[in-house]
Amino acid sequence: MSLKTVSAKIFSKIVVLRIQKWAKNPVETQQKVFEKLIADAKNTAFGKDHNFKNINSFKEFAKRVPVRDYEALKPYVDRVVSGEENVLWPGKPLYFAKTSGTTSGAKYIPLTKESMPHHIEAARNAILCYINETGNAEFVDGKMIFLQGSPEMQEKNGIKLGRLSGIVAHYVPAYLQKNRLPSWETNCIDDWETKVDAVVEETKNENMTVISGIPSWVQMYFEKLQKNTGKKVGDLFKNFNLFIYGGVNFEPYRAKFENLIGRKVDSIELFPASEGFFAFQDSQKDKGMLLLLNSGIFYEFIEASTFFEENPKRLTIGEVEIGINYVMIISTDAGLWAYNLGDTVQFTSTKPYRVIVSGRIKHFISAFGEHVIGKEVEEAMNTAIAKFNFSITEFTVAPQITPSEANLPYHEWLVEFENEPENLQQVAEFLDAEMQQQNSYYFDLIEGKVLQPLKITSLKKDSFQQYMKSQGKLGGQNKVPRLANDRKIADALIKIQP
Repeated sequence: MSLKTVSAKIFSKIVVLRIQKWAKNPVETQQKVFEKLIADAKNTAFGKDHNFKNINSFKEFAKRVPVRDYEALKPYVDRVVSGEENVLWPGKPLYFAKTSGTTSGAKYIPLTKESMPHHIEAARNAILCYINETGNAEFVDGKMIFLQGSPEMQEKNGIKLGRLSGIVAHYVPAYLQKNRLPSWETNCIDDWETKVDAVVEETKNENMTVISGIPSWVQMYFEKLQKNTGKKVGDLFKNFNLFIYGGVNFEPYRAKFENLIGRKVDSIELFPASEGFFAFQDSQKDKGMLLLLNSGIFYEFIEASTFFEENPKRLTIGEVEIGINYVMIISTDAGLWAYNLGDTVQFTSTKPYRVIVSGRIKHFISAFGEHVIGKEVEEAMNTAIAKFNFSITEFTVAPQITPSEANLPYHEWLVEFENEPENLQQVAEFLDAEMQQQNSYYFDLIEGKVLQPLKITSLKKDSFQQYMKSQGKLGGQNKVPRLANDRKIADALIKIQP
């Protein structure tokens, strides 16, 4: 056992004890975070505009600070981007994480000297929790890879900007630098397909033990590895036993991964975003990810079913319940205030507080009042995969409001199969039954003959890659929405078909 392995095991015990201390006092922990955020920002432009000096309670904060998304916060962000100091947070940010916007082009998310360490610490602690629980630490001696965006950065008014994953690459600790792949030069390649080919060449003869990234893009890497070497990933990397991922639900990809690897490997789920690192899977035994209550983020939750009402109730951590779909609202030490991240979560536990990501508040189908969310379609698909023993590359769901034939509208499931089931109609009927069981609104619409049962459209190989490439979003942290209330993605995918 190497010195690095022994050190990792000792350090993991220390870190887990620290985590348990705040996790056992969630309300008190969040109150301290709230008070510090308000005190630190009271003299900023935002703090003065919202009278932070006189905010002494969450109730007062909720009265003075409305929930905002990026578009609503943008006037303040624009001032920060232009070089003004003390706008949303004291001083200037260290970085801007540049992300794709919807209505306003690029989004610039500030990262400060206070918020940046939380991103690094959370990723590290996720691995340490795994080591402490399982005793598996030998992987620290092997090579590790994170499929990420380019670490090259630009500058805007004296502040560096880049993709979050590229910014984080600058913070890899010295003791891991020798273990880290790919090389800096390869990481800087912009074209995703060229980059993955280069990563294959750099890694195929190495002792890879940890691989990390968004499942759809890691799958592409695995497929290229197999094509290049003629070997299963698990045969090529005999000591590869840990996959770390975030961004999407891994379950729809699991069967395909196990086929490409040739065996099962442990996995750790993360919940990072440019706006903050919110949660990580702290246990291989329990469902959900530990919500990070002590990392410079104050959380609020609004029931998704009430979110679009005029004054929906804003809840704090001590008021949430298991199994309810909540929109997550954050205030952070990067200067985001009552910020609507857009993600919806459900709690799987309150001792400690663990969550799963259930979808996006903007990514749903309710063309007929059915309120279908990402978690529901993913659970239905996972159940079907297990029952009918097929695997998929990717899928998305959209409403078909005006079918060409004189029939009722329906939900169209566009699926790129890895191995297609023998009877697609049987799978469609099963999926529809699962959706009716999960969603009472959907059940009522089917029962009332407002909708006809869902239909599956089988897509040719690489359809989703071609679509993402056409949108300039191939690779990195980009991912296809699991469902949409319109047909923009669906129609684009249909056009790709022969």
